[in-house]
Amino acid sequence: MSDSAGQDKRPTAKELAHDRTALAPGDCHGVSPLVRRIVAPNSSPFTFTGTCTYIVGAGDVTVIDPGPENADHLAAILAAVKGERIARILVTHTHRDHSPGAYALKAATGARLGGCAAHAQIIDDPSGREDTSHDLTYRPEFEMRDGEVLECEGYTLTAVHTPGHASNHLCFALAEENALFSGDHVMAWSTTVVAPPDGNMRDYMRSLEQLGARSDALYWPGHGAPVVAPQRYVRALASHRRQRERAIVERMEAGDSSVWAIVDSAYASLNPKLRNAAALSVLAHLEDLLERGLIVSDDGAATLTAHYKIA
Repeated sequence: MSDSAGQDKRPTAKELAHDRTALAPGDCHGVSPLVRRIVAPNSSPFTFTGTCTYIVGAGDVTVIDPGPENADHLAAILAAVKGERIARILVTHTHRDHSPGAYALKAATGARLGGCAAHAQIIDDPSGREDTSHDLTYRPEFEMRDGEVLECEGYTLTAVHTPGHASNHLCFALAEENALFSGDHVMAWSTTVVAPPDGNMRDYMRSLEQLGARSDALYWPGHGAPVVAPQRYVRALASHRRQRERAIVERMEAGDSSVWAIVDSAYASLNPKLRNAAALSVLAHLEDLLERGLIVSDDGAATLTAHYKIA
């Protein structure tokens, strides 16, 4: 951690939000008095420039989301905390770009591993989806429940349960800076993928409402730059999802009856690499509409192969 003179030279959140160089993999940046950030070298259409790993505090520190299992990223984390002790490792959720790096980091430091619960494996779900996106080996030494406060050395971290992107997703509130580590639930660079069966649109919308009622001044997300004016941004995300739902209903009223037909109509300019993700997002909306009794499915469930119509 830099001294106070170095802290005065830190860029503001708004400057960070427009500075892609601050998201270069491997570099450690002091982004606030209590927070440092290192980006993992796992860029992709789904992870932007890579997973953001955060180091909180000084002396005895907390690492949030150690990212994928990657030797270079592990070395960067250890170099950033040379002369300090990693007291704990927190994980926001168990997608494979967030938690697998915890094991090597724990082995190297002896830190306690915790945060979100282990993923509850899904078997024989009607959607046909499997658990391929989850780290099924993650086993925390401690789980944090919604509202639970972790007393650390000079700061506190409070768990905020935000299911939707993943059923076990947690955000962590840093009271001393009125900031929130928002994981993949809210990101500035992209809307969040909500993929059934573990991802759930109704849960996601409720979690957005929960975050919108909070007074956090800044979000540090799992990918990309910080979210400034987060309450306004959360309202915009909720509005976007409602608009997407209306567009899906309109496509069904126009005759589209399958997930793929809706994707091809509603996402005409989509990057082909993201077509499957768009299909899962549509499926999440259809699942919610089905649960609310607004549509019906020919096989009684929300699946990628079913045909749907307005109830």
